Amino acid sequence: MKSPIHQGTRAKPAAAAAESGQVRILPIDSIRPSPENEQLYRPIDPKDPATVGMADSMRHFGILDPLTITLDGWIVSGHRRHVAARLAGLTEAPCRVEPFRRSDAPDRFLVLLREHNRQRIKSFDEVWREETVSADPTEAYESLIEHRRQRAADALGGADTLPIPEGKERARISKAKLPFLEAVQTILSERRDYWPLSVRGIHYPLLNDPPLIHASKPGSRYGNTLNSYKALDDLLTRARIFGVIPMHCIDDETRPVVVWDAHRNAGDFLARELARFLKGYWRDLMQSQPNHLEIIGEKNTLHPILLRVAMKYCIPLTSGRGFASVPPRFKMAERYRKSGKERLVVLVVSDFDPEGEQIPESFAVSMRRDFGIENIDAIKVALTADQVNSLDLPPALDAKKKSSRYKKFARKYGDKVHEVEAISPGQLQAILQEAIDRVLDVDAFNREVDAEREDAASLENARRRAQAALAGMVGTEGSGDASLPKAPT
Repeated sequence: MKSPIHQGTRAKPAAAAAESGQVRILPIDSIRPSPENEQLYRPIDPKDPATVGMADSMRHFGILDPLTITLDGWIVSGHRRHVAARLAGLTEAPCRVEPFRRSDAPDRFLVLLREHNRQRIKSFDEVWREETVSADPTEAYESLIEHRRQRAADALGGADTLPIPEGKERARISKAKLPFLEAVQTILSERRDYWPLSVRGIHYPLLNDPPLIHASKPGSRYGNTLNSYKALDDLLTRARIFGVIPMHCIDDETRPVVVWDAHRNAGDFLARELARFLKGYWRDLMQSQPNHLEIIGEKNTLHPILLRVAMKYCIPLTSGRGFASVPPRFKMAERYRKSGKERLVVLVVSDFDPEGEQIPESFAVSMRRDFGIENIDAIKVALTADQVNSLDLPPALDAKKKSSRYKKFARKYGDKVHEVEAISPGQLQAILQEAIDRVLDVDAFNREVDAEREDAASLENARRRAQAALAGMVGTEGSGDASLPKAPT
């Protein structure tokens, strides 16, 4: 199609424009990109965002800045505009014709090509102002949150697996194991959003409705025993190797793997960094709260479940692995002091057993005694006796009588205990969120969320402007290692 906006004399050959600076409307096909431009700078990529954006503009407004060409149709300035015009489907382009032929004056052509490109390099501030856009606040905020979720997911897993060496073939899963396998697959499906799970993260939910480990052996009911755990570990291993369940759905946090964040070249790195530039922003949604909030999960299997709620509120989350050791308690004390808040409120998620019931009290005593924090409330969020009754949890396990806290627990609750994993991830998240809302100044929190939405829109504007400016600087300055091309003959 023709350009929507045309100025100048229509459709005369370039050779007819003998006067310097005269603008002609010429067929796109008669205009030729100069090979020297690719040598001096780099080929124009039709998929480059700047080129695509220029094409979109041309569809609506045409080519506003004429190309500069020689009498014999070689482009001196406007290679990107030429590519964009083709992408836009234009058949004509306004051209300012220089009164000489490339074939007659190759040295002059090369110098003019260089100077046109040198003069069109805009300052960072100019491009920044040019690219000012009105980002949609809702889209910008959703993009920010999605980037945050992805970063959280990346932090929880995704390590590359190594090839499995050849060796003795592992025994396949027998028909008698299929009910056991189906129970495992159900748990994996229910917890798909929290992959990778640990073996423990499957072990405890299996106790809610224990399957038979071997279908033909009634006495092989799955239980909270070492033999059952080993049977589960073996089944998960074989199921992954034979492709029955995905390899990446199970992880072992006790054996970390480090994979270096390396790149094939600087271009790949630059592209990735530009794509996620200014997307890692977190507003402190707790800054307006009168109290400093923290969340403690008793074990690592709870971490990916609690993380979703902690991330929503921007509350620090600590995996205590039982009674939290001194370093995490010290770091929590430091965060509380730096916050300048009135009180420290710690929300504890732990098992309903002698140890789990003692964690809140023990933690509060330690923070007062060891770190001098007097204004502290440690609240047991889950799993509590009331929740065990209201949720109608399946038959419980027996408490460990060897525990030093057994007698106190048994006098109050009896000798049955429950793992916190007995409730579904969704239930646990709802319980934690409700507990947070009870100790939160909701109006102050909502004001911070609204402010974060505005921040996201402002950052999206800045991100687009900065990306465009950086891309323009990189695109015009070239790769830096190209030698000056020889003049054409």
